[in-house]
Amino acid sequence: MSDLEMTYRELSFMSGGTTCSARHFAADGGDGRPVVVMGHGIGGTMDSGLAPFAERFAAAGLDVLTFDYRGFGHSGGEPRQTVSIDAQVDDYRAAIALAKTLPQIDPGQVVLWGASLSGGHVIRVGAGGDDVAAVISLTPMADPVATAVSVGKQYRPAVLARSAASGVLSRAAGALGRDTLMMPLVARPGQPGALTLEGAYENYLALAGPSWRNEIDSAVGMELAKIRVRRHAKQLRIPLLVQIADFDSYVPADAAQKIAVAGRAQVHHYPCDHFDVWPGHAWFERAADDQIAFLQRAL
Repeated sequence: MSDLEMTYRELSFMSGGTTCSARHFAADGGDGRPVVVMGHGIGGTMDSGLAPFAERFAAAGLDVLTFDYRGFGHSGGEPRQTVSIDAQVDDYRAAIALAKTLPQIDPGQVVLWGASLSGGHVIRVGAGGDDVAAVISLTPMADPVATAVSVGKQYRPAVLARSAASGVLSRAAGALGRDTLMMPLVARPGQPGALTLEGAYENYLALAGPSWRNEIDSAVGMELAKIRVRRHAKQLRIPLLVQIADFDSYVPADAAQKIAVAGRAQVHHYPCDHFDVWPGHAWFERAADDQIAFLQRAL
């Protein structure tokens, strides 16, 4: 464990009437430092792979605020392990409000960082206000139709049918005030789970921190169908970095490219799969370096 990871500060903020947990990684230096607000992707928690990115930012002179969404990790909220696009976007906005109050921070230099599902969140939040200076979107999940087609080709029809049925039942149970139906977030190929492509189980567990749970509401697929990123990308008027894994098994590279074009983004391509830009993988250092170089220009 590095010194920076050992010295983060535990914080909290309110979002939607719920207490959310956050961690502040402070950089060395004087007043007026930028701050990067970081949220995870589907089912991810702030103790699962975000710290190595945060440490790189802090070493470059930027403060970092990581946080857990409502219902995940150390944050409060019920139901647990249920993805809500709108709620997570609101959690980002509440985290920004906290970040702007951190000591020695320049509130005019707030950067949003997101990956996969949250790669779309940050574009939406960045387009919706005037309190964000730049956006970093790593392998963004931006087009639910393209993602469904790409991932669907890798599953048997019977598996897809069972997953869809579970989602409908879970949504109905929630509407009636009953417990939602849960399934593993990741599993090995052939086993029940939301993500069961080759390597998904191993890659998630390699990143998993103590608060991460391999469980997700079965209606997650229905929620992901609500993703609409392109129109928000068109509204962006701030610097945007989009990082694309050219051989992404989960998020089609051409869909991410369309979002980048719509947002007039700086684009970096990596000849790898979805998880290969994360800590412990071959393209992490390059992806992190590109993020820091982007911010040095954008800010």
